[in-house]
Amino acid sequence: MQKLEAAGVIDRRVAIVPPERIGLGLTVFVEIVAADHSQDWRDAFAALVAEYREIVEVHRMAGEVDYLLKVVVEDTAAYDSFYLDFTRRLPCRNVTSKFSMERIKATTALPIDTTEP
Repeated sequence: MQKLEAAGVIDRRVAIVPPERIGLGLTVFVEIVAADHSQDWRDAFAALVAEYREIVEVHRMAGEVDYLLKVVVEDTAAYDSFYLDFTRRLPCRNVTSKFSMERIKATTALPIDTTEP
């Protein structure tokens, strides 16, 4: 671990906390289709997502959806509040929410070969 940290491979160490144990019982995957593809819109989007602690992951996608957000909140009321605020602050062509019913697998481990030659 120390060698990987010294080499700059490890950015930080974290504790893994199951969200439901701290009152965050709802995970929502939010598909965003941009209002346009201008640099101004992308900059506004990046600045906005950085403001929300509820957004724990953001991915720029290929295909019909431009961005995929992973949002973790207490319940549907909290998500509705997030959704209304987010969509009020940034024009989007489409926003689709997909609610996770069950987390079957969750890991932060990357599929690297840990055996030494």
